[in-house]
Amino acid sequence: MALTAADLRVGIERIVTQMIDIERTLNAADSKLGDGDTGLMLRRLFEALAATVETAPDHAGEALRAYAAAGASATGSSLGTLMTTALLTAAKITQGRAEIECSEIAGILAMARDAMSKRGGAVLGDKTIIDSVDAAAQAIHGLNDPHSIAATLLIAARRALDTYRSRPCRVGRARMYAERSVGLDDPGMLAFFHVMNAALGGSCEPRAPTSTAPARISP
Repeated sequence: MALTAADLRVGIERIVTQMIDIERTLNAADSKLGDGDTGLMLRRLFEALAATVETAPDHAGEALRAYAAAGASATGSSLGTLMTTALLTAAKITQGRAEIECSEIAGILAMARDAMSKRGGAVLGDKTIIDSVDAAAQAIHGLNDPHSIAATLLIAARRALDTYRSRPCRVGRARMYAERSVGLDDPGMLAFFHVMNAALGGSCEPRAPTSTAPARISP
């Protein structure tokens, strides 16, 4: 089984369809740890990608490059930059390829993880989107069936949220109030879950935080 440019197009369109709810959820999460605009920044990113779907090449590798270029000009946010880095990494790996074998997705995610880490400076264990991407890559390693990959990836992304919720944030503004970030979801990790859930047409839901943390970490 293989991933095509048409599959990428459908995934982006699904994300945009659910972006109002995703934006609201991410802004609420980020308001407790940052500026409260993660959802807004992500919406701008995917609106730019959606505006590119009609002109994106029919080859998966070239389509990924077109989406990366669109994303790079859409937002200057740290999360948007990391997601664009992931797209560009995937494009480089699949350059000239019409389709991407499903068995390759785990390896592409792993390389995207490394590129995102290098670009943003976060490492595994810092409680960032890097940890979610790593969890997904590890979970789907060796899988080839698209349905199994989708279900396993979403479960891994949700488990990563559950695992790291009780840990402190080690990067970004929240690192200055690390103990107060315990019990809260990292907005980047939450974004990865919701974006992948929407793209894959899933109905998986993260477990809500049960925290007594303050409503906002003040600068």
